[in-house]
Amino acid sequence: MIALERLRNLPFFAFMDEKQLKAVVTIAQDLQFKSGEEICEAHTPSDALYFLVEGSLLYYMVVISQYQPGYRKEYFIGVVNPGEIFGISSLIEPHLHTATLRAEKNSSVVKIDGRALRALCEVNTDLALGLMKAVAKTAMNRLEMTRVQLVAQMAGMPKEPAQ
Repeated sequence: MIALERLRNLPFFAFMDEKQLKAVVTIAQDLQFKSGEEICEAHTPSDALYFLVEGSLLYYMVVISQYQPGYRKEYFIGVVNPGEIFGISSLIEPHLHTATLRAEKNSSVVKIDGRALRALCEVNTDLALGLMKAVAKTAMNRLEMTRVQLVAQMAGMPKEPAQ
């Protein structure tokens, strides 16, 4: 559990009323990550929603192959900055991380238990709506980061010969 003021002072949580903040603070904790430390790994269970307070995280798409068990390739997609949420898969079935995130430098995060947060959303539809808006916005931002990387890769590819 973290101090109520910790959440109240973060702009992301401004949509929550006092009752919602008090409920969320009971399932939240502060965590610190050192530079290079992995926070979450793609294709593993997503058990928490995170909020980056300070530092920065590197966001990687990870490709694996069911046909080549040893095949694993990471593609850098972008950076998660203070004020952004991650681990949104903890709120979206099948609750598996879609990316790997590593601390670029020492970072501070608020971790909110995903299962407990989903349970709160079941009984508080205003909380659920606010979180889903934030999750949708984050998903769209991540999609845009991925599109930018794709276009950059395509721009560096040789052109097809004219026919």
